[in-house]
Amino acid sequence: MHRRSSTNRMPVMRARRVTAAAAVAGLLSLLAVTAARAADGPALTTPGAPVVVANEPHQLTLAWTPSTWVGEPGGTEPITYEVLVPLGPNTYRGLGSTQTPSITLAALPPGTEYQVAIQAHTIGGYSDTSATTDLRTAYGRAKVSYLNLDWAPTDNQVHFVAQVVNTGAQPLDLRTVRMDYHLTFEGGNTSLVTECDWAALGCDRVQRQLFFYLPPAPPPPPPGSSPTPVPTATRYPVPGTPVPGHVRLTFTGGTLAPGESSGPIQLRFHRQNWTAVDERDDPSWRAATGVWADNSRITLDVDGVREFGDQYAG
Repeated sequence: MHRRSSTNRMPVMRARRVTAAAAVAGLLSLLAVTAARAADGPALTTPGAPVVVANEPHQLTLAWTPSTWVGEPGGTEPITYEVLVPLGPNTYRGLGSTQTPSITLAALPPGTEYQVAIQAHTIGGYSDTSATTDLRTAYGRAKVSYLNLDWAPTDNQVHFVAQVVNTGAQPLDLRTVRMDYHLTFEGGNTSLVTECDWAALGCDRVQRQLFFYLPPAPPPPPPGSSPTPVPTATRYPVPGTPVPGHVRLTFTGGTLAPGESSGPIQLRFHRQNWTAVDERDDPSWRAATGVWADNSRITLDVDGVREFGDQYAG
């Protein structure tokens, strides 16, 4: 009876040992997965959203809560902060970088709206991007006020009213001003008629010039090489390629006192044959609202210095 009892217990003890070993193996596996997930995550905490500390024409100072290392031990490498403008999903434009949790940006045009975020990185890893802060840089010498008259952005014309406003403390000579309305030529069709319907200062004093920027053709083959034959001649740009451009307005005369406006300038752009245009991809286009607003996607320079607007502000 004793031997039978001993023989019957042995398998039970082995089963317990196997169960314990499996539990330890499972725990180690879980720890390994957890460690792998931690290694894949951000190594730095998310920095705080940027806060405006000082805002003057051509000089914007931002500060934010700094990042720290996630977990212990922390790294010793310096942390770099990137000041970013979100342009789309996982797409950003960099405005500057620093290794301190503050920065002064001197290259941003005055009077311009931005969404700004901060991301931190170092040799040992990165952080998530901070929440964004909406801001407008301080006004400089002039701005552009805008009223879209076209409620159908896919019809056959671009139709809006603009006016230049002196936001500085000195008289503004309109002969030193140039205003650019930025657009995209769909399908590579760069034909455009630019008309001034009416202007308070007179359409004869408003000059219009069209610019567009075709993508460059590839370089020619090296001397002595045989180009690869093609069935038809290659065309550049490839038909259908969107082409960026702008309509530039300059003025033959006029002076604005501080706070004074040029008055409305009613403009209309269309194809030679009045075929459809799609304004929605034009950087300077803003949907019609029926009210005047400062449009900082129209750029304005005074004496060759950008005083308002940024078509790449997001």
